[in-house]
Amino acid sequence: MMKLRKLMFVLPNLFTVTSIFCGFYAITLCTGEAGPVQLYQAALAIFFAMFFDGVDGRVARLTKTQSDFGVQLDSLADVMSFGVAPGLLVYKWALAPLGFAGLFMAFAFTACGALRLARFNVLAARNPHGGGGRFFVGLPIPLAAGVLVSLIISHHAVSGGEPLRESATVPVAMTVVGLSLLMVSTVRYRTFKDARPSRKSALALMLVVLGGVVIATRFHPAWVLVACCGAYLMLGLVESAVQVRSRLVARKVAPGAAAVAVAAVIDDEDEDDAEDEAGPRNDGPAFL
Repeated sequence: MMKLRKLMFVLPNLFTVTSIFCGFYAITLCTGEAGPVQLYQAALAIFFAMFFDGVDGRVARLTKTQSDFGVQLDSLADVMSFGVAPGLLVYKWALAPLGFAGLFMAFAFTACGALRLARFNVLAARNPHGGGGRFFVGLPIPLAAGVLVSLIISHHAVSGGEPLRESATVPVAMTVVGLSLLMVSTVRYRTFKDARPSRKSALALMLVVLGGVVIATRFHPAWVLVACCGAYLMLGLVESAVQVRSRLVARKVAPGAAAVAVAAVIDDEDEDDAEDEAGPRNDGPAFL
């Protein structure tokens, strides 16, 4: 039984290491004179890294092999697979014509992702027994990488493998900058961990499916992934804007009471943030 238990500790880490391999493979595809085909394959590799990154935590929870070791390993994997690899990929795909400015933007994406993960670890350390929170603090780095990957995959499918036009360089650069800022921001994005079967959730799912069908039929199926990523980005921004507006209104109505309320809300958010970002996923001190 003890040997079986130890083997179970290895399983989640194997998924995390596989995610690292996918990121490493994407980097090798981007080196040298990478053409549209190699960049497309690199985007697919990062997409698979996202899959393995999502599976490792669920496997750890099912096998009850969560630990701080898993959080650190997962963060290192995320820096490589969703920070370095997408940064190099988007530089090769669109930002290279901008020279040093394009190089700096690609680096900023990687650096902001690393900063976001450092904040993740700090908040997880504040509440090591947390988990199951409703919000992420800032845009998670896998989702930021997912936006870039979806753009590259969709462009390759729509254009038939043609290189990106120079006219699209500036919009892509603005997207990279925006994603970088969102990762280090305090915009709160839903985790959907509290989602339960209900009329509201069923209606939301129907709207998403209907929107995907409309986009696939009127434009191109490849743009459905881009639309889903864009909708998630906007959801966080809209909810944060509504929250800020509510705070401003509360301050105008009752300045003294509002200050206390805002302070309480901030404290609650800090606790939620620690819970949202906490939840060690893997274990493995016995294998160090």
